[in-house]
Amino acid sequence: MRALRVVGITEDNGVLSVVLEDPAHKEERFIVPADEKLRAAARGDLTRLGQISIELESQLRPREIQARIRAGASVEQVAAAAGVPVAKIERFAYPVLLERSRTAELAQYAHPVRTDGAPDSRTLGEVVAHTFSLRGLEYSGVEWDSWKGEDGRWIVSLSWRAGRSENVAHWTFQPGAHGGTVTAIDEHASDLVEGLPQRQLRTAAVIDMARPGADGPGTGHDEVRVVGRRTADGTDVPGHHAGVPPATRAAEHRHAGPPAPRQADPIESAPPPTTRPATRTASPTPPPAPPPAAPTPPPAPPDAAQPDTEPPAAAETAPSTTPAPPAPEPEPPAAQPEPAPEPPPAAPEKQPPKRTKKGKPVMPSWDEVLLGVRGQR
Repeated sequence: MRALRVVGITEDNGVLSVVLEDPAHKEERFIVPADEKLRAAARGDLTRLGQISIELESQLRPREIQARIRAGASVEQVAAAAGVPVAKIERFAYPVLLERSRTAELAQYAHPVRTDGAPDSRTLGEVVAHTFSLRGLEYSGVEWDSWKGEDGRWIVSLSWRAGRSENVAHWTFQPGAHGGTVTAIDEHASDLVEGLPQRQLRTAAVIDMARPGADGPGTGHDEVRVVGRRTADGTDVPGHHAGVPPATRAAEHRHAGPPAPRQADPIESAPPPTTRPATRTASPTPPPAPPPAAPTPPPAPPDAAQPDTEPPAAAETAPSTTPAPPAPEPEPPAAQPEPAPEPPPAAPEKQPPKRTKKGKPVMPSWDEVLLGVRGQR
């Protein structure tokens, strides 16, 4: 590297004349423009020298760079707009970034203004932390930031993540005594200040499609209607008209007319086991057994004289052995689809042996003993 020696400057102070000091060569003269960069280098002002180099490389001045960052732009955004490396923007952006961070910290100690216009006794940081605890969110993972708006007021933002959604709330910060005040700008900020756990979802009304005239929402009935079931006699099943006034149900019964036959469910189609009356079949019911005959007196011995006639009292007192006609059976009900099986007929009762009036059995005659033939008695 060869050294140059300053010889002088022109009359208009625009060009600096220098000479190359080299004994082996002929003296050579050079000129250097006397601009601001040369003057800063001569004074040893490195900061000013860096600013001058940025101004030469881009069209953004340092004041414009700081104004953009104070308005909320990032260092990367300003560097991309200026067309210079990020390192050359950071030296001017650093003081402004500290100012933004300090303002966001002060806003957390400000008192939020509620919807009624009165400031809360708690600070913004305390209110937001309480709301996050109600929602089951982690307050430690939030990010605070601030910047100046176009109207010159500071805007504070809070960013957090809930599930897969990114949420941002904004307030306007007004510094003042006792920490100042913050006012919500959007719905997220209002919900956090009011301490709402979460925004309620709008639910759709239930429409009774079975009711005539129910084409869609807006039919004029605000209450929720539930379609009930009816039995064969037209009575409502309990628990199927919850929420419907009794007067409305009575009006529906009057206009509905007789209940239409309802298709039986698979479970309800099987009839319950009931006792059906027996129907008349081909085999008639056996008549009741005749009462036992009255005991007859013992036969007289063969040599004994038989009386000519029997006393009339005995003939009158002997009961008749002719069976009484059975009582008429009740008329069976209407024809049943499937008659129940008839129970088996009862076995006839065994008649006790004939006994005399004194309770002794009848003695057989000689003919019956010898011939084995039982005589007519």
